[in-house]
Amino acid sequence: MSTSSTPLPRRTLFFYGLSDMPIQMAAIPVAAFLPNFYNQDLGVSLQAVGLIWLLTRLFDAVSDPVIGWLSDHTDTRWGRRRVWMAASVPIFMLAVYKLFMPSEPVTEYYLLGWLVVFWTGWTMLFIPYYAWAAELSSDYNERTLIAGWRAWLGMAANVTSKLVPVIALAFFAYEGTRETLFLIGTMTLIMLPIAVGLTIFNVPESKHYLPSRVSLLQGLRFMADNAPFKRLVLAFFVNQLGSAISTALVVFFIRNVLQEEGNSITMLLVYYLANLCGIPFWVRMSSRFSKHRTWCFALALFGFFQCAYLFLGAGDFYYMLPFTACTGFLGGSFYALPNAMKADVIDVDTLKSGEDRAAWYFAVWSFTTKVALSIGPALALWVLAGIGFETGPGVVPTEEGLLGLKLFFVFGPAMGFWLTAFIVWKYPLTPEYHADIQKQIGAMRESRQTTT
Repeated sequence: MSTSSTPLPRRTLFFYGLSDMPIQMAAIPVAAFLPNFYNQDLGVSLQAVGLIWLLTRLFDAVSDPVIGWLSDHTDTRWGRRRVWMAASVPIFMLAVYKLFMPSEPVTEYYLLGWLVVFWTGWTMLFIPYYAWAAELSSDYNERTLIAGWRAWLGMAANVTSKLVPVIALAFFAYEGTRETLFLIGTMTLIMLPIAVGLTIFNVPESKHYLPSRVSLLQGLRFMADNAPFKRLVLAFFVNQLGSAISTALVVFFIRNVLQEEGNSITMLLVYYLANLCGIPFWVRMSSRFSKHRTWCFALALFGFFQCAYLFLGAGDFYYMLPFTACTGFLGGSFYALPNAMKADVIDVDTLKSGEDRAAWYFAVWSFTTKVALSIGPALALWVLAGIGFETGPGVVPTEEGLLGLKLFFVFGPAMGFWLTAFIVWKYPLTPEYHADIQKQIGAMRESRQTTT
């Protein structure tokens, strides 16, 4: 594990960050395109799609903590994180192929089954991979740098996956949700084994960790007593919920309110390109003003700019893009700062439990993310259905339904981001407090090495 006196080389930061590329490529289409595609193009009802997104969380309630616990207890000559990442690749690839390139007819059971397989592969990759970041360095600011590299590389892949369909639309008139999913799915299938392979073969995994031996019940008690963790996981959930509502509705908003059938991918390209520009800025700002205060500032402004969409209507797509760029730049903070803060709260647990249990904590965050990514779309789709918004092959939404869609697309995410800023403002794990925790952990490690 790196310390402040021995910073990680850029080569390590680069190769570690590569594995976030397929994660980010696959994540956005699942949240933004699949609900709309399976409803509006394949005919699965809004209620069924929303229910399926929720049902998969029942499975994750078991799979996430189990994989986190197993990863923490894995001990091989190749390490305890890399073996899980390697095993996830074929599962993840199969699910991406089946979900992004379905063969009709498609039923609710098809969508449910392959979504479960998708999240299984995701969990096997995501939890060990993100837990590994907390073990690469113990330095407060270097952890932000690690998260920043990972987020920037992941976002670069995300932008590329959106740029290719835009080019296909502009030069080859190859457009539509089905076509976009095919292109992104193909790129994800190519990138997944390459990126994960480069990470596991080029990034050293430390074996100087405090092994996990406490019981599951006792470990849960330590987690329940971790005040910074509880505040952060609540804020993270609300933040992800707001983002999930926005992501689930954006294609509906563009296709129905702005009446731009083929330009959804262009809007997402602008948003994530602005993300890419924003990530380095927010990493630098966090070293001056602390991670949690910087995140609060970005959240508050994001909610403000989200309200601009309230004034848009049919034919206003290009008026939308400047506000999209502003929210995208602010949203770059979401990818770097909370993830760096996660590593810090794990140190509180290490000090109390005497163990390195990063994967167990990231299992909780993985589950929290997926709950938000499911409740958000389910809530959004159920609200749309409840207010009379109807869509599908050959169905034209009513004016009342379009107004309801616009209001919820604007205020659902904005309220979520403002509430997150309120929760995070008094976050107790300051840089000074974290430095003191690290000193105590260092003394504990030295004491154990002396006694052994």
